Amino acid sequence: MRRHPARIPHATGFSARAPAAHRTVSAVLAPVFRDRGGELRVLLVRRGTRGIHGGQLGLPGGKYEPRDRSLLDTALREAEEEIGLPRERVELLAPLEPRDTMTSGFRVHAYLARITPPPRWRIAEGEITGVITPTVRALADPGTRHMRELSFATWPASKLVECVLLERDELLWGLTLRLLDPLLPRLLAGEWAI
Repeated sequence: MRRHPARIPHATGFSARAPAAHRTVSAVLAPVFRDRGGELRVLLVRRGTRGIHGGQLGLPGGKYEPRDRSLLDTALREAEEEIGLPRERVELLAPLEPRDTMTSGFRVHAYLARITPPPRWRIAEGEITGVITPTVRALADPGTRHMRELSFATWPASKLVECVLLERDELLWGLTLRLLDPLLPRLLAGEWAI
């Protein structure tokens, strides 16, 4: 049984070659919106304790499934399953450069999207424990950056990693931070109408 097909449809209509067999293909949505005060925000999810990324902050998304028409479809399906974000409240702005996780074997395709948040998030119990929406300004602020010694299930020892310290002492780090870092100055510069 194959984990995923040799070629996976990309959101723009052309095909992207699947990475080496040891990589799990996945897709995430990078949802952005303006709050009532006009402040630009990014939506992050707090993962439940299960799974290799348990307890971490991340973008809504997950593994490609054969029923998905494209990787964008994967990201949209997962966002709806994880936080109840309906597709009709999502407007694709741009596909982002795919990135590989450094320790857990995923190739992640991300999609920047303008969203209209629903009145209430519908959280997938057990999988997601909450939604947080830090400002783009706070994420880009060098004063929120810190080096922290962290341990991870697949690491042989703890490592010093760059993190962004968010409200309630939550840490944003790893792949999610690497996906957002090149995007933050572009968002602040107004590259997309949001």
